[in-house]
Amino acid sequence: MVFNSADNSKNPDTPDPHGVVVSVRGSVVDVRFDGPLPAIHSVLHAGKAKGEGGDIAIEVLTQRDQRHVRGVALTSTEGLARGMAVTNTGAPLQAPVGKAIVSRMFDVFGKTIDGGESLAGVTWRSVHQAPPPLARRSTASEVFETGIKVIDVLTPLERGGKAGLFGGAGVGKTVLLTEMIHNMIDHQDGVSIFCGIGERCREGAELHAAMKEAGVLDKMVMIFAQMNEPPGARFRVGDAALTMAEYFRDDEHRDVLLLVDNIFRFIQAGMEVSSLMGQMPSRLGYQPTMATELAGLEERIANTDSGAITSIQAVYVPADDFTDPAAVHTFSHLSASIVLSRQRASEGLYPAIDPLQSSSRMATPGIVGARHYALAQEIRQTLAQYAKLKDIIAMLGLEQLSPADRKVVARARRLERFLTQPFFTTEQFTGLTGKLVSLADALDGCERILRDEFNDRPESALYMIGAIGEAKAKRTSKAEPVPAKTPPISGKQPAQGHNQEPAQAVSADET
Repeated sequence: MVFNSADNSKNPDTPDPHGVVVSVRGSVVDVRFDGPLPAIHSVLHAGKAKGEGGDIAIEVLTQRDQRHVRGVALTSTEGLARGMAVTNTGAPLQAPVGKAIVSRMFDVFGKTIDGGESLAGVTWRSVHQAPPPLARRSTASEVFETGIKVIDVLTPLERGGKAGLFGGAGVGKTVLLTEMIHNMIDHQDGVSIFCGIGERCREGAELHAAMKEAGVLDKMVMIFAQMNEPPGARFRVGDAALTMAEYFRDDEHRDVLLLVDNIFRFIQAGMEVSSLMGQMPSRLGYQPTMATELAGLEERIANTDSGAITSIQAVYVPADDFTDPAAVHTFSHLSASIVLSRQRASEGLYPAIDPLQSSSRMATPGIVGARHYALAQEIRQTLAQYAKLKDIIAMLGLEQLSPADRKVVARARRLERFLTQPFFTTEQFTGLTGKLVSLADALDGCERILRDEFNDRPESALYMIGAIGEAKAKRTSKAEPVPAKTPPISGKQPAQGHNQEPAQAVSADET
């Protein structure tokens, strides 16, 4: 629904849409209106004189009494003072929609921030939209391939579903998001929308330049609210991005890939707004309405009869504590949870996805097939057994294990290295050419490793490759030992200089 403000200057019987600022407390502004009060979510503009529009935008959140409303500023309140005139636009915050928004970068108000030409040929829609009704939702389950081995094999994503990338700071959430953009934007007839909530402005500029250089900007829309912007802007930029996504899904019948970085900043902005509005906080200082606010955003991401919005969301986990209320509430909305491990990142196993903590509701025989499901279960079982044996290996050495356990360790270490993958978005840093691996090739490689077909190859031959066939052609050092029937655990470091698993303790015993 589109709201348009009316011109009341020529009709003396129309109530005066102007008010006066009565208090300013940080981002919270109280305004007095002598006429009818603005509706909730209406946007007010503050000016220096009565009727004069200003650069300060305020969204009405509560009606305090018959004459006063309280709102949160979407822009900086610098220069705002009591007694200043305020104009009621009669409309909520709006976002531009149309074919012209593709390849552009916007702020929360729908203004272009990429330095390009003025926006034309668009319509404006309210960012406050209801989720699609149940009758329009599609219940079909379809796998959404990403080209990343560890995700497609162990935690397949759902077309029209929501996937979360959970991890602390510096474990690779943003890199994984940008890699998914690169892999999928050329393999779908849809559009990608990148929503940056409370992230660094440098990341937005770098992503825009990278997508332009890759020639895929004509299928992307970017919208940002930087971390230095007021909490009101960070709180509403997700709604603006979803409004654009719903246009492509419902009006143009196209599939949409919505990438959000970072959904925790949305919750954090809501917490700031709640505190500024004077609401009593709940556990750990979060707002009491966190569950409702998050559900209002997440439920708009849906698969309908017109198209699908597939969302991949980075979720910062405070202090790596997965019992934090923000992480717990986000978990409940997701169809796939991809957990990034700081330990695996320190070992150089990129992407640093923990296969034992990650999960997906798509990983069932009825959806992915019996072969895929059985392989995924066998891989998880092998890696879980290896995790239990690590302490024994560290204390007593590999030779104290039974032959069966030694085989499990060899398979698990080869699986871990095969599930690493060089990314296109990190080529300039690693010097390794990015790889896009199909699901069939990924399953074939895991199956052959579990059948011990690569016992004659060192572990480093499986590190940072694409399809399994590259392991045969990969050159390794002549000094590196070649395992026999029961392969020893090599303590060699990979060519890229990344640290490996507890190889030092194992290699010392073998030596």
